[in-house]
Amino acid sequence: MGRLLGIARHARPRGPMETVDHVDVSVAEGVRGDFRGSLKPGRNKRQVTVMAAEGWRDTLHDLGASVPWEQRRVNLLVEGLALEEMTGARIIFDSGLVLEVTGECDPCTRMEEIAPGLKAALLPFWRGGVTTKVIESGPIRVGEQVRIER
Repeated sequence: MGRLLGIARHARPRGPMETVDHVDVSVAEGVRGDFRGSLKPGRNKRQVTVMAAEGWRDTLHDLGASVPWEQRRVNLLVEGLALEEMTGARIIFDSGLVLEVTGECDPCTRMEEIAPGLKAALLPFWRGGVTTKVIESGPIRVGEQVRIER
């Protein structure tokens, strides 16, 4: 079992990240208020992004940096879940939300603007997180339990 530690979204490309305590997540729009999640013909493998807190902590330790997790620009921060090499697995929230892992969330060059070396530090062990598509809609709240099933 794991736990949802954080929720973040951004309304437009390169827009500021907003953290919230709860939000609805749906098949049609992903994280409500996040520009990336809406269904697009042929491009629905990246509706919601999820990162493990443990990988983020290891990344920052390796860099000797202090950066708020939402600056990674992922939607959800979880702890207690192994996300590496989990393509096809389902992330299931107590609220009923179900996400299917579609692949690794590759860090972009924008990470270098945040901290020198961050992009490279996120590459090992899928530390940058995973991309997912929404299978079952549901509300989520920081602190709720979450699990992963293959």
